[in-house]
Amino acid sequence: MVDLQLCESTANLHVRLIKKNLEAIHKNPMAVTKEDLRAYLIKVKSSMAPSTYKNILASMKRFYRDFLGMKGLVESFKFPEINFKPIKVPSRADLQAFYKALETVRGRAMFLVYATSGLRKSEVLNLNRFRDIDYQKRMLTPIKRGNHSKHTWVSFYNQEAEIELKAYLKTRRDSDPRLFATSKRHVLRIFKKATETTGIKVTPQVLRDWFCVEMGSLGVPDRYVDAFCGRVPKSVLARHYTDFAPEKLREIYENAGIRVLR
Repeated sequence: MVDLQLCESTANLHVRLIKKNLEAIHKNPMAVTKEDLRAYLIKVKSSMAPSTYKNILASMKRFYRDFLGMKGLVESFKFPEINFKPIKVPSRADLQAFYKALETVRGRAMFLVYATSGLRKSEVLNLNRFRDIDYQKRMLTPIKRGNHSKHTWVSFYNQEAEIELKAYLKTRRDSDPRLFATSKRHVLRIFKKATETTGIKVTPQVLRDWFCVEMGSLGVPDRYVDAFCGRVPKSVLARHYTDFAPEKLREIYENAGIRVLR
Protein backbone atom coordinates (compact mmCIF):
# COMPACT_ATOMS: atom_id res chain seq x y z
CA MET A 1 0.00 0.00 0.00
CA VAL A 2 2.88 2.39 0.72
CA ASP A 3 5.54 1.41 -1.82
CA LEU A 4 3.20 0.59 -4.73
CA GLN A 5 0.33 2.94 -3.83
CA LEU A 6 -2.27 0.16 -3.92
CA CYS A 7 -5.65 0.70 -2.33
CA GLU A 8 -6.52 -1.41 0.72
CA SER A 9 -8.99 -3.65 -1.14
CA THR A 10 -6.41 -4.50 -3.82
CA ALA A 11 -3.74 -5.24 -1.20
CA ASN A 12 -6.18 -7.47 0.68
CA LEU A 13 -7.02 -9.36 -2.51
CA HIS A 14 -3.31 -10.03 -3.12
CA VAL A 15 -2.93 -11.28 0.46
CA ARG A 16 -5.86 -13.69 0.13
CA LEU A 17 -4.59 -15.11 -3.17
CA ILE A 18 -1.03 -15.49 -1.90
CA LYS A 19 -2.26 -17.34 1.20
CA LYS A 20 -3.94 -19.87 -1.10
CA ASN A 21 -0.76 -20.13 -3.15
CA LEU A 22 1.43 -20.83 -0.12
CA GLU A 23 -1.07 -23.28 1.36
CA ALA A 24 -1.07 -25.25 -1.90
CA ILE A 25 2.71 -25.27 -2.32
CA HIS A 26 3.32 -25.82 1.41
CA LYS A 27 6.84 -24.40 1.53
CA ASN A 28 8.65 -21.50 3.10
CA PRO A 29 8.23 -18.66 0.54
CA MET A 30 12.00 -18.26 0.26
CA ALA A 31 12.32 -21.93 -0.72
CA VAL A 32 9.67 -21.84 -3.46
CA THR A 33 11.01 -22.65 -6.92
CA LYS A 34 9.83 -21.73 -10.40
CA GLU A 35 8.74 -25.35 -10.90
CA ASP A 36 6.54 -25.09 -7.79
CA LEU A 37 4.87 -21.98 -9.18
CA ARG A 38 4.55 -23.45 -12.65
CA ALA A 39 2.82 -26.57 -11.29
CA TYR A 40 0.47 -24.38 -9.25
CA LEU A 41 -0.41 -22.21 -12.26
CA ILE A 42 -1.08 -25.27 -14.44
CA LYS A 43 -3.52 -26.51 -11.82
CA VAL A 44 -5.42 -23.23 -11.39
CA LYS A 45 -5.48 -22.43 -15.11
CA SER A 46 -7.40 -25.62 -15.87
CA SER A 47 -10.24 -24.73 -13.51
CA MET A 48 -10.52 -20.95 -13.60
CA ALA A 49 -11.54 -18.20 -15.98
CA PRO A 50 -8.73 -16.22 -17.64
CA SER A 51 -9.61 -13.13 -15.60
CA THR A 52 -9.28 -15.07 -12.33
CA TYR A 53 -6.01 -16.62 -13.50
CA LYS A 54 -4.77 -13.12 -14.31
CA ASN A 55 -5.54 -11.95 -10.75
CA ILE A 56 -3.71 -14.94 -9.28
CA LEU A 57 -0.63 -14.30 -11.42
CA ALA A 58 -0.71 -10.57 -10.59
CA SER A 59 -0.67 -11.43 -6.88
CA MET A 60 2.25 -13.81 -7.37
CA LYS A 61 4.23 -11.11 -9.16
CA ARG A 62 3.45 -8.59 -6.42
CA PHE A 63 4.55 -11.01 -3.72
CA TYR A 64 7.61 -12.76 -5.15
CA ARG A 65 8.91 -9.93 -7.36
CA ASP A 66 7.92 -6.75 -5.52
CA PHE A 67 7.76 -7.90 -1.89
CA LEU A 68 10.44 -10.61 -1.68
CA GLY A 69 12.64 -9.23 -4.46
CA MET A 70 12.71 -12.60 -6.26
CA LYS A 71 12.14 -11.18 -9.74
CA GLY A 72 13.59 -14.15 -11.62
CA LEU A 73 11.07 -16.49 -10.05
CA VAL A 74 8.03 -14.99 -11.82
CA GLU A 75 9.56 -12.95 -14.64
CA SER A 76 8.84 -15.51 -17.39
CA PHE A 77 5.13 -15.97 -16.55
CA LYS A 78 2.95 -14.02 -18.99
CA PHE A 79 -0.57 -12.76 -18.43
CA PRO A 80 -3.29 -14.43 -20.51
CA GLU A 81 -5.07 -12.55 -23.26
CA ILE A 82 -8.61 -11.68 -22.25
CA ASN A 83 -10.93 -11.99 -25.23
CA PHE A 84 -13.18 -9.01 -25.84
CA LYS A 85 -16.82 -9.64 -25.05
CA PRO A 86 -19.48 -7.08 -26.02
CA ILE A 87 -21.26 -5.64 -23.01
CA LYS A 88 -24.90 -6.64 -22.62
CA VAL A 89 -26.79 -4.28 -20.35
CA PRO A 90 -30.34 -4.40 -19.00
CA SER A 91 -33.08 -2.42 -20.70
CA ARG A 92 -34.64 0.59 -19.01
CA ALA A 93 -37.76 -1.54 -18.39
CA ASP A 94 -35.57 -4.13 -16.61
CA LEU A 95 -34.03 -1.43 -14.42
CA GLN A 96 -37.47 -0.07 -13.56
CA ALA A 97 -38.64 -3.53 -12.50
CA PHE A 98 -35.48 -4.00 -10.44
CA TYR A 99 -35.92 -0.59 -8.80
CA LYS A 100 -39.47 -1.49 -7.72
CA ALA A 101 -38.16 -4.65 -6.05
CA LEU A 102 -35.78 -2.71 -3.80
CA GLU A 103 -37.37 -2.64 -0.36
CA THR A 104 -35.73 0.36 1.31
CA VAL A 105 -35.31 4.03 0.51
CA ARG A 106 -31.56 3.60 1.00
CA GLY A 107 -31.47 0.79 -1.55
CA ARG A 108 -33.45 2.82 -4.08
CA ALA A 109 -31.29 5.93 -3.57
CA MET A 110 -28.11 3.90 -3.91
CA PHE A 111 -29.41 2.22 -7.08
CA LEU A 112 -30.21 5.54 -8.74
CA VAL A 113 -26.91 7.15 -7.75
CA TYR A 114 -25.02 4.22 -9.28
CA ALA A 115 -27.17 4.19 -12.42
CA THR A 116 -26.98 7.92 -13.14
CA SER A 117 -23.39 8.70 -12.06
CA GLY A 118 -21.33 5.87 -13.55
CA LEU A 119 -19.13 5.76 -10.45
CA ARG A 120 -17.40 2.63 -9.19
CA LYS A 121 -18.91 0.68 -6.31
CA SER A 122 -16.28 1.78 -3.81
CA GLU A 123 -16.39 5.41 -4.96
CA VAL A 124 -20.07 5.71 -4.10
CA LEU A 125 -19.59 3.97 -0.75
CA ASN A 126 -16.68 6.27 0.13
CA LEU A 127 -18.58 9.48 -0.61
CA ASN A 128 -18.68 11.84 2.35
CA ARG A 129 -22.15 13.39 2.53
CA PHE A 130 -20.80 16.59 4.07
CA ARG A 131 -17.76 17.09 1.84
CA ASP A 132 -17.95 15.26 -1.48
CA ILE A 133 -21.42 16.26 -2.69
CA ASP A 134 -22.62 19.58 -4.06
CA TYR A 135 -26.37 19.10 -3.60
CA GLN A 136 -27.24 22.27 -5.49
CA LYS A 137 -25.37 21.14 -8.61
CA ARG A 138 -25.99 17.42 -7.96
CA MET A 139 -22.22 16.98 -8.34
CA LEU A 140 -20.19 14.11 -6.86
CA THR A 141 -16.47 14.46 -6.25
CA PRO A 142 -15.09 11.05 -5.23
CA ILE A 143 -11.75 11.10 -3.46
CA LYS A 144 -8.90 9.09 -5.02
CA ARG A 145 -7.75 6.52 -2.47
CA GLY A 146 -4.24 5.26 -3.06
CA ASN A 147 -4.62 3.15 -6.20
CA HIS A 148 -2.49 4.42 -9.07
CA SER A 149 -4.62 2.52 -11.62
CA LYS A 150 -7.87 4.24 -10.63
CA HIS A 151 -8.64 7.87 -11.39
CA THR A 152 -11.40 10.26 -10.42
CA TRP A 153 -12.86 13.40 -11.95
CA VAL A 154 -16.36 14.51 -11.09
CA SER A 155 -19.73 13.06 -11.93
CA PHE A 156 -23.35 13.91 -11.31
CA TYR A 157 -26.70 12.33 -10.48
CA ASN A 158 -30.02 13.14 -12.09
CA GLN A 159 -33.27 14.53 -10.70
CA GLU A 160 -34.72 11.06 -10.13
CA ALA A 161 -31.78 10.20 -7.89
CA GLU A 162 -32.05 13.60 -6.20
CA ILE A 163 -35.63 12.93 -5.08
CA GLU A 164 -34.78 9.51 -3.66
CA LEU A 165 -31.56 10.76 -2.08
CA LYS A 166 -33.36 13.58 -0.27
CA ALA A 167 -35.94 11.12 1.04
CA TYR A 168 -33.19 8.82 2.27
CA LEU A 169 -31.15 11.57 3.96
CA LYS A 170 -34.25 12.67 5.89
CA THR A 171 -34.22 9.26 7.58
CA ARG A 172 -30.63 9.62 8.79
CA ARG A 173 -30.23 10.22 12.53
CA ASP A 174 -26.57 9.25 12.85
CA SER A 175 -23.33 11.20 12.55
CA ASP A 176 -21.55 8.82 10.15
CA PRO A 177 -20.13 11.04 7.40
CA ARG A 178 -20.48 8.38 4.70
CA LEU A 179 -23.35 8.96 2.31
CA PHE A 180 -24.68 5.41 2.58
CA ALA A 181 -22.82 4.15 5.68
CA THR A 182 -22.74 0.52 4.63
CA SER A 183 -20.31 -2.14 3.38
CA LYS A 184 -19.69 -3.55 -0.08
CA ARG A 185 -20.96 -6.91 1.12
CA HIS A 186 -24.25 -5.43 2.30
CA VAL A 187 -24.71 -3.59 -1.00
CA LEU A 188 -24.30 -6.86 -2.88
CA ARG A 189 -26.85 -8.50 -0.57
CA ILE A 190 -29.36 -5.75 -1.34
CA PHE A 191 -28.86 -6.16 -5.07
CA LYS A 192 -28.87 -9.96 -4.85
CA LYS A 193 -32.25 -9.98 -3.09
CA ALA A 194 -33.81 -7.81 -5.80
CA THR A 195 -32.22 -10.05 -8.44
CA GLU A 196 -33.83 -13.10 -6.85
CA THR A 197 -37.20 -11.32 -6.80
CA THR A 198 -37.11 -10.12 -10.41
CA GLY A 199 -34.81 -12.59 -12.15
CA ILE A 200 -32.88 -9.57 -13.48
CA LYS A 201 -29.19 -9.50 -12.59
CA VAL A 202 -28.11 -6.01 -11.62
CA THR A 203 -24.99 -5.03 -9.69
CA PRO A 204 -23.17 -1.70 -9.23
CA GLN A 205 -20.84 -2.75 -12.08
CA VAL A 206 -23.81 -3.53 -14.33
CA LEU A 207 -25.19 -0.05 -13.59
CA ARG A 208 -21.80 1.48 -14.42
CA ASP A 209 -21.84 -0.37 -17.75
CA TRP A 210 -25.44 0.71 -18.38
CA PHE A 211 -24.52 4.34 -17.68
CA CYS A 212 -21.72 4.22 -20.26
CA VAL A 213 -23.91 2.64 -22.94
CA GLU A 214 -26.82 4.97 -22.21
CA MET A 215 -24.72 8.14 -22.25
CA GLY A 216 -23.23 7.03 -25.56
CA SER A 217 -26.71 6.48 -27.01
CA LEU A 218 -27.63 9.99 -25.83
CA GLY A 219 -24.80 11.41 -27.93
CA VAL A 220 -22.22 12.10 -25.23
CA PRO A 221 -18.67 11.78 -26.68
CA ASP A 222 -16.58 8.91 -25.31
CA ARG A 223 -14.01 11.23 -23.75
CA TYR A 224 -16.67 12.78 -21.51
CA VAL A 225 -18.18 9.41 -20.60
CA ASP A 226 -14.65 8.37 -19.57
CA ALA A 227 -14.36 11.51 -17.44
CA PHE A 228 -17.65 10.82 -15.62
CA CYS A 229 -16.46 7.26 -14.95
CA GLY A 230 -13.00 8.32 -13.78
CA ARG A 231 -11.08 6.83 -16.69
CA VAL A 232 -8.00 8.44 -18.21
CA PRO A 233 -8.78 9.92 -21.65
CA LYS A 234 -7.34 7.68 -24.39
CA SER A 235 -6.48 10.07 -27.22
CA VAL A 236 -4.12 13.04 -27.40
CA LEU A 237 -7.08 15.24 -28.31
CA ALA A 238 -8.99 14.15 -25.22
CA ARG A 239 -5.97 14.45 -22.92
CA HIS A 240 -4.72 17.86 -23.98
CA TYR A 241 -7.42 19.70 -25.90
CA THR A 242 -10.66 18.87 -24.11
CA ASP A 243 -12.27 20.99 -21.41
CA PHE A 244 -12.87 18.80 -18.36
CA ALA A 245 -13.77 21.64 -16.02
CA PRO A 246 -16.63 20.72 -13.65
CA GLU A 247 -18.96 23.33 -15.15
CA LYS A 248 -18.36 21.99 -18.66
CA LEU A 249 -18.96 18.44 -17.50
CA ARG A 250 -22.14 19.51 -15.76
CA GLU A 251 -23.41 21.18 -18.92
CA ILE A 252 -22.76 18.03 -20.95
CA TYR A 253 -24.37 15.84 -18.31
CA GLU A 254 -27.52 17.97 -18.05
CA ASN A 255 -27.89 18.22 -21.82
CA ALA A 256 -27.77 14.43 -22.10
CA GLY A 257 -30.83 14.08 -19.88
CA ILE A 258 -30.13 10.55 -18.66
CA ARG A 259 -33.13 8.94 -16.96
CA VAL A 260 -34.06 5.57 -15.51
CA LEU A 261 -37.62 5.68 -14.22
CA ARG A 262 -39.52 7.39 -17.06
